[in-house]
Amino acid sequence: MTDADRAPLKVLIAADTYPPHVNGAATFCHRLATALHARGHEVHVVAPRNESGPNTVEHTDVATVHRVRSVPAPTHEYYRLVSKRGAARAIGRILDEVQLDVVHVQCHYMIGEAAIKQATKRRVRVISTNHFMPENLEPFLPFPQWFLNIVSRSSWRDMGRLMGQTAVVTTPTKLAARTMMENAGLEDVLAVSNGIDSAKYELKPEEKLIKHQQPTVLFVGRLAVEKNIDVLLRALPLTDPDLQVRAEIVGDGEQRDALRSLAEELGITDRVAFRGHVTEAELREAYLCADVFCQPGTAELQSLVSLEAMSASKPVVLADALALPHLVDNGENGYLFTPGDSADLAQKLEAVLGADPAVRQSMGEKSHEKVQQHAESKTIDIFERIYRGASANEIRALN
Repeated sequence: MTDADRAPLKVLIAADTYPPHVNGAATFCHRLATALHARGHEVHVVAPRNESGPNTVEHTDVATVHRVRSVPAPTHEYYRLVSKRGAARAIGRILDEVQLDVVHVQCHYMIGEAAIKQATKRRVRVISTNHFMPENLEPFLPFPQWFLNIVSRSSWRDMGRLMGQTAVVTTPTKLAARTMMENAGLEDVLAVSNGIDSAKYELKPEEKLIKHQQPTVLFVGRLAVEKNIDVLLRALPLTDPDLQVRAEIVGDGEQRDALRSLAEELGITDRVAFRGHVTEAELREAYLCADVFCQPGTAELQSLVSLEAMSASKPVVLADALALPHLVDNGENGYLFTPGDSADLAQKLEAVLGADPAVRQSMGEKSHEKVQQHAESKTIDIFERIYRGASANEIRALN
């Protein structure tokens, strides 16, 4: 390794969503910033401001966070919109003042588009990562389906046009990469896992936990339409009454009231705990205390929360959609169920929760083994190489 390979880098992460937002993309960006900082790099983040007011700069423990003036999206609870001109000016100013080595954009909308254009103009290396399918926008656009189809096709074209200008394009899974090449017309997309530090979710030898009295299925994530949490709630009364299965829902979002109403309608309010947002420590405990983890969403490009549950050695029951099948060896560490089919989900939950405790433990251990291929250190190694000039093919040759 040469001195150039060891030299600290100045990296700008350009993101349309960043903590305190709670979603997979925001979590990835913060973990990336944290890991890069720990390796000695100077990290900057540009993201929308979370409230009204002018552009701000905040110096956190892991990064300098540049917040851009924004306005609330009319159809989303917390998403913020920035103007193209405002984003371009802010990012241009950052690029001129900081003299960055690389810009890493996380989508092709607003902040991402401006970052690609401004960095390209200044001949700064740009790489791009996509966490988002254009169809994910549909629940928040009050238009008929024929118009939503036009919006989706336009968004895919924009993705290809903008990310196609960057040196390397990545996304968390091979399936997502193939989808992007087919729909966005991108020539090459490299699959790079979001990564997970599984040790954070492992039970310590001296650690004692108070287990749930009833078999508990855990969901973690935004309470959003595309997460299909209603499918999980409808599955509960279809499970064997002798099992007395309950659900724990961690997260918040625009569907909270509808889901609470559904629980009342189904007569299962005593079997569902809506916990809202929790601390990192509380989330870790929720994973460790659960008996099985369920992700019914059908728009997951990887599902960080599923990786976290697997790190905690939990069996998983996931929808057979998009990238989720990559996380399941059916019957080994859990099961896949037919998306939207509550009866099938109920059967798969019963198969886990009704199994002998030794079988469930074995399933959890296999989940933990499977998640090791998504080690965060490996992900950061790859991005460091890309930042320093490696191509997608060079990364493939190393792996």
